[in-house]
Amino acid sequence: MSRIILLVEDNPSDEALTLRAFKKSGISNEVVVTRDGAEALDYLFCTGAFADRNPAHMPTVILMDLNLPKVGGLEALRRIREAEATRLIPVVILTSSDEEEDRLKGYEIGANSYVRKPVEFNQFANAVQQLGLYWLILNEPAPPKNGKSTKHET
Repeated sequence: MSRIILLVEDNPSDEALTLRAFKKSGISNEVVVTRDGAEALDYLFCTGAFADRNPAHMPTVILMDLNLPKVGGLEALRRIREAEATRLIPVVILTSSDEEEDRLKGYEIGANSYVRKPVEFNQFANAVQQLGLYWLILNEPAPPKNGKSTKHET
């Protein structure tokens, strides 16, 4: 099973830049894109448009913007951390916000990392490459609670 990246991004330009940066960095993992916090939660909890999704195929990492329609990034993060099935999935806040309050709230709620989006593409591509290398290759995800081992490939 490949390691899935869940990208929660409402800005089409930032989505395209992120996908382009993954491609440029040689990160070929499946990327599931949701465009607001509600859609991300539907994906994670197999509800709404994702009711038929196999709940065993969870993302290895979630890259989440903060300023999202319907359900904001911090609220989505709170719900992710409250649920047993998703509480251990690493969540990286990937945002243009430089507000200390956003960073503090993100970490308080349970973000694993907070990355400010660089404005220049090459810097952004480098940041995405480093995120991908760390979360998809170097980081060892938490083992499933049921004790069954699942091997992941990149």
